[in-house]
Amino acid sequence: MTEQMTGASLRQRLDYSPITDRKKLTLPGNARVAVWTIVNAENWRPTGPMPRTVLPPPMGQPLLPDVPNWAWHEYGMRVGFWRFHEVLTKRNLKASFAVNGTVCELYPQVCQAALDADWDFMGHGFVQQPMHRVEDQKAAINDTIEAIRKFTGKAPRGWESPGLTETDETLDLLAEAGIEYVADWVLDDQPVSLRTRAGDIVSVPYTVEINDVVMTAIQQSPSDEIYRRGKDQFDRLYQEGADIPRVMAISIHPYLTGAPHRIKYLEMLYDYILSKDDVVMWTGAEIMDWYRGQIA
Repeated sequence: MTEQMTGASLRQRLDYSPITDRKKLTLPGNARVAVWTIVNAENWRPTGPMPRTVLPPPMGQPLLPDVPNWAWHEYGMRVGFWRFHEVLTKRNLKASFAVNGTVCELYPQVCQAALDADWDFMGHGFVQQPMHRVEDQKAAINDTIEAIRKFTGKAPRGWESPGLTETDETLDLLAEAGIEYVADWVLDDQPVSLRTRAGDIVSVPYTVEINDVVMTAIQQSPSDEIYRRGKDQFDRLYQEGADIPRVMAISIHPYLTGAPHRIKYLEMLYDYILSKDDVVMWTGAEIMDWYRGQIA
């Protein structure tokens, strides 16, 4: 792809392709669904406005520092993450770990636990802010990759932008930096290839449906929503996967689903999925490798 891709519209990144009209993909053992979990670990800078808020400011006037909302997130890194780690470890599940580059330095015990568990590290921006607000995207992407490489010994293969935000240039910069798959394009139940000026990059199916930011922080659903909606999502994908295999994503944040009143519903969702045959529990990198092998 030439430099003419710069500033390209979203539609130029991929061709329209109905899921019913594609080359048949086959999961190992003729499984119906590949399920991956994304654990998001973020750096919310105390000096700026919070990416999410649970408590509105007094008199409607934003105040800095925003102690309650910053502390709400910090609880997740101190406590909620460790609930995730226990839930996944007990079930022999590996997560994809979407991590801000600065988290490697600020929360080293969290990153070490993910590394020891052989989780799939993904870049998630350098700090938690939209890519549109990043002064130098190329530098931020490279700094994130280098921070993960320094901590883990290898560069991340995947990327999830903060808030799934991309400018026209983000995808090109990611591909040029060596990123092989992204999770920002929530447009399919199967991986698809996206064009960049540095060659194709794979979109691994991500979710704004089984995502606790949407369910909990935005829609303010009841504590059991991740189980109820997750089970319904899985059941339909499992049914359809008998003919056309599907991918299901479960996206969780320590300060949300890691809360005491929600964690058991995540356990219930995993136990329900694990009770079914013909399911593979993979990481984003494993899904990408499978897809590339299928279309080669």
